[in-house]
Amino acid sequence: MTLSADPSLEPQLHAVVCPGAAGKGATPREMRYWVWQSPTCAAPDHVVVCVHGLTRQGRDFDVLARSLATDCTVIAVDVAGRGRSDWLGDPSQYGVPTYVADHVHLLKQLTERFQPRQLDWVGTSMGGLIGIGMAALPAAYLATPIRRMVLNDVGPTLALEALRRIGTYVGKSGTFESLQAGADALWKTSSDFGPHTAQQWLDLSTPMLVAQEGRWALHYDPAIGLAFQGLDQPDAAAQVDAGNEALWTMYEAITAEVLVLRGAESDLLSEATLQEMRTRGPKAQSVEFAGVGHAPTLIAPDQVAAVRAFLLS
Repeated sequence: MTLSADPSLEPQLHAVVCPGAAGKGATPREMRYWVWQSPTCAAPDHVVVCVHGLTRQGRDFDVLARSLATDCTVIAVDVAGRGRSDWLGDPSQYGVPTYVADHVHLLKQLTERFQPRQLDWVGTSMGGLIGIGMAALPAAYLATPIRRMVLNDVGPTLALEALRRIGTYVGKSGTFESLQAGADALWKTSSDFGPHTAQQWLDLSTPMLVAQEGRWALHYDPAIGLAFQGLDQPDAAAQVDAGNEALWTMYEAITAEVLVLRGAESDLLSEATLQEMRTRGPKAQSVEFAGVGHAPTLIAPDQVAAVRAFLLS
């Protein structure tokens, strides 16, 4: 394996038709994804699918993808309602069941195109929850089984207070007078990501923003935040507990090898949950990163190295 990355390498944008939840237009809804593959890729039939967090998009994985692209094919997804993917016509359909169904279609397309010898998954936060749902599906649903899975700062127990914190900002962004102003606003709700240089943060933020009538807006459907509106209701804790119980059932059904990454200051994935994940179901390996909360951005060299070591060994 190589530790070098080609800084000039850029991905190609592709699409898969998702016949489940309908989009806003009359045409079939598409989920778009970025394909990273170096011309000198050593194993193009080793496919790594990378899926982002709640309000993010597939270009979050640029640094990791460039690092991996000489060793395997990297697929970085824009989940429905984010980035280049179509928005849903019915906002109530934004949720993990829809996203899992979409990714079943994606894996079918990737299997037909790349005929993977092995398929791995890297999921940050929501992307990890989608991965848990995918890996727990009966084998007949997956065109190619998932061999190894990286769960980035997420597990089967979601902390209610962390969900409430996320609910305070998702879908409530407004517009910004410049790209830099948008990046600065994003940092105010994302400083838990840990230390970044100004250039690193601008690079992460640029795909998150889209020009709109002379200003800049976040590149996602604000309606993805509707699911967080009821978290201050009296029954919210019971609903989250029920969801966590279902997640543990799915986690224990995973047959893939699992690596859990945790920001040592994370409020979403507790140390207690991480320790439980090490002893239940797939008995995950784990790595923690000091000075980082929710969630590691997989840009820092030690974070990239941890993912590479797990996927390429």
